[in-house]
Amino acid sequence: MLDGMNQWPDDRGGSARGNGDDAYGRGSSAAQPEGARRMRHVQRSAPVPPSQRPVPRQQPGYDGGYGQQQYAQGAPGVPGQSGAYDSGYSEGHVYGSPAGRGPAGPGGPGGPRPGAAPNWRKRITIGVLSLVVVLVVASVATYFWADGKVRREVDLSKVIDRPGEGKGTNYLIVGSDSRDGLSDAEKKKLHTGSAEGKRTDSMILLHVGDNGNTMVSLPRDSWVTIPSFKGSQSGKTFPSKGKDKLNAAFSIDGPELLVRTVEANTGLHIDHYAEIGFAGFANIVDAVGGVELDIPQDIKDKDSGADFKKGKQTLNGQQALAFVRNRHGYAAGDLERTKNQQRFLSALASQTATPTTVLNPFKLYPVMGAGLDTLIVDKDMGLFDLGSMFWAMKGITSGDGISMNMPVAGDGPQTSLLWDKPKVTQLVNELKNDDKVTVK
Repeated sequence: MLDGMNQWPDDRGGSARGNGDDAYGRGSSAAQPEGARRMRHVQRSAPVPPSQRPVPRQQPGYDGGYGQQQYAQGAPGVPGQSGAYDSGYSEGHVYGSPAGRGPAGPGGPGGPRPGAAPNWRKRITIGVLSLVVVLVVASVATYFWADGKVRREVDLSKVIDRPGEGKGTNYLIVGSDSRDGLSDAEKKKLHTGSAEGKRTDSMILLHVGDNGNTMVSLPRDSWVTIPSFKGSQSGKTFPSKGKDKLNAAFSIDGPELLVRTVEANTGLHIDHYAEIGFAGFANIVDAVGGVELDIPQDIKDKDSGADFKKGKQTLNGQQALAFVRNRHGYAAGDLERTKNQQRFLSALASQTATPTTVLNPFKLYPVMGAGLDTLIVDKDMGLFDLGSMFWAMKGITSGDGISMNMPVAGDGPQTSLLWDKPKVTQLVNELKNDDKVTVK
């Protein structure tokens, strides 16, 4: 019976077998399981040293991008062939390669390996370069925007008989009572009055040098000589006007004659001129968010609108203008006012030139716009000169410099002030030579 169970048709020819002499196991179509068969013994060849193994050859053409195992001619394990088996991989890549097997990708040449850590150094470098480009573009755009707002209306080339240039840079900073841009309501609010034209409310000589910066207030009532001059508009030459108050020069022929008068009475060469009116001054203070100031005494003046108690407080634009214009609330009058003007301008520069303002475009642009729209300078004054001027004023506030009045000897005619000639001469020589100022 067992003999009969081993008889089933051959899968190739359909003949029955039952002798068990077939040396190979064959599949069949019968339901009975195949019995154990004797397998042919294959003699294994001796192992070949790696140095003697043949180099694998790739099949020509596209291999699907998988780097299939290739056999060299005569690889062992293949019936009818002899030789050594090479277990190395071909040069194929998972996602193709530059050799025509598809585009390179992750894991292939030129692409990151799957799971590889990101190249943070490269990413940081790209990020830093992008930030630098943005900052450069923004800085250049801001420079041209600001430069276009500066009002270069004063021509110092019209000033005649000028003294020679000294060491360092000298700025003449003027606060005028110009009411340009103010409505009638604003004039009333700011207590400016409605006088036509403009006069000087403050004049400051700022010296910027290697041995410290010096800020010297020139009292508007200083009794000086108004020299001969060439008219800034007519071009005609006018003789000396004789003795008068310093602010009269500005009223007669504006900034050019004021510079001419300061140079003629001091012997100092004025390199740059800067002037700001009432409206611009108040707008800058409001744009920066007010200026904190320690007021030395109680002040009340109906003409300027000043009404302050002694102590530290933050002034808005209207209050700041009243503070710097007040002179009737002091026993010393104009001299005390010039000190307060210096104190306030230095505080304004100090609070404006801070990272919270410079690095914040929402604050920087309003401040610059408010100042540059009403700031009048000479034709040769650039933004870097303006920056140097403000940084010098900021430095004086921080104690890096000297703040003083022009030395005065006493009262002169018409309620004027006479300069102390020996001290003025000493001060001028120290500034001209950029020496440390020793005059008190």
